[in-house]
Amino acid sequence: MKRGMNGMEGIGDTNDLDDDRERRGGESAGHDDDIETTDLNDAFADFGETMPGQGQAPETANTNWQPAQGQDGDQDNFAGLIDDTTAQRAYREEDPSQHGGRAAGHAASHARGGRGTTGDGSRRSNSYSRSYSRSYSRSHSASKRLWTVLGIVAELLFTMAGICALYIVWQMWWTGVQSEHTQVEQRQSVSWSDPSKSANSAKGVSIASPQNGTPPVQPEKANTGDLIAQIYIPRFGDQWQRNIVEGTDMPQLNAHGIGHYTYTQMPGALGNFAAAGHRAGYGQPLGDVDKLQVGDPIVLRTKDYWYVYTYTRYTIVSPDDVGVVAPDPDSPGTKPTERLITLTTCEPKYSAPASHRWISYGKLKYWAKVSDGVPAELTKQQGPGGAVQFINNEKQSFASKLPSLVPVLVAALIVYLVLFVMAALLWRWPLRRAIRDGEVKRPTASIYGGLMRLQPGVKPVRILLLLILIFAAAVAVVQWGCPWAAANIPLLRQMSNFVAVTK
Repeated sequence: MKRGMNGMEGIGDTNDLDDDRERRGGESAGHDDDIETTDLNDAFADFGETMPGQGQAPETANTNWQPAQGQDGDQDNFAGLIDDTTAQRAYREEDPSQHGGRAAGHAASHARGGRGTTGDGSRRSNSYSRSYSRSYSRSHSASKRLWTVLGIVAELLFTMAGICALYIVWQMWWTGVQSEHTQVEQRQSVSWSDPSKSANSAKGVSIASPQNGTPPVQPEKANTGDLIAQIYIPRFGDQWQRNIVEGTDMPQLNAHGIGHYTYTQMPGALGNFAAAGHRAGYGQPLGDVDKLQVGDPIVLRTKDYWYVYTYTRYTIVSPDDVGVVAPDPDSPGTKPTERLITLTTCEPKYSAPASHRWISYGKLKYWAKVSDGVPAELTKQQGPGGAVQFINNEKQSFASKLPSLVPVLVAALIVYLVLFVMAALLWRWPLRRAIRDGEVKRPTASIYGGLMRLQPGVKPVRILLLLILIFAAAVAVVQWGCPWAAANIPLLRQMSNFVAVTK
């Protein structure tokens, strides 16, 4: 029968078939070096992997295999190469006794150009390879999605941790900065003289002499929020000073330093001058009361007078023990015979809410006139025979000069916009272009990674722009987010004692 008749090629003439096989075998042997696996590697690129077994010489590989007529070339090429490597090894391991038969049948199937099969082994091999490919793709994609989700969750957790840290910064530092700013403004608004200006030629400030007789009472009365006195406690540091205003409600304590109990005596009066202050946050004016030692000076300065007290003792009581601020704390309800000062604050220091109160007591030692100079307890001498100086120069911290963080936020955004425009003009978006052109593999989903890719310019510029954005966001959280949380979240409101303060 003639070859090619009725399309029945390869049937009837066995000699021709053998010659054809020898010829095709030779062609295959001569073209082994032409086989490339680049396309197969590309098929795995979407999963971030290369073909399993790549780089190893396949066992009994038919490198000249071609797709069968009428079939999809890419699909069969992929399946055929899998047959020559992974599938054949899997089947030989499954049934070693059938190794020869299945290998021979598989080779004969490829020798006929892929048309037909020699037994069930080849069909099962093709099915196994396709199943293996789909299973590998699904498992790898699922693993990739899982790690992406975990990465995003980790970023959210780190962000929440950062916000919590910012809340602590706001509570323990920024509230104190705002309180200092308000206190400085309040001192500048009154016409009180500067004690450091009372100089005695080259000897520095004058030391005010103690006065005899009944001390004057100043002020005799005050409205809520009025400045009553300034308080100095050298044990807390040379630069330590706070305002004392009328009233002990939260707006006064949070913004103005220390508040005077309105129903207790004024400075200089017979009885008990009692005041309260925070021990943590808002500048923690009484944060170090546990460091006071018997005999330490506690100095009040009103508009015209100094009142110098001596620290005597402390006690810890429950919050409902109001007898500690009575005219005579040792005998509540009796007529006072001494001029006392009482400072109350929370105990323990960082508890919320505090379960007890730390009460510090002092007795009036003497009084003096501001016009005469500064009490000796608030002065120091610069070396032997040197000038006498007032220990407190009322130096204001840089941060407290800002009324709010809005100027900082605006400055950060301006810097960001300038750098953004310059980078966009000079470099445009090289990373996004590289990803689009396939030069860089597309990154996985990420919050901060996505923000990074939105920035123009080279990598150092993108990092700088992202850091400026994060800084601006942190400033906004401290300026508006933390006060809102402290005022509206019950637990935080209880912990922070925060109330909105309007001047």
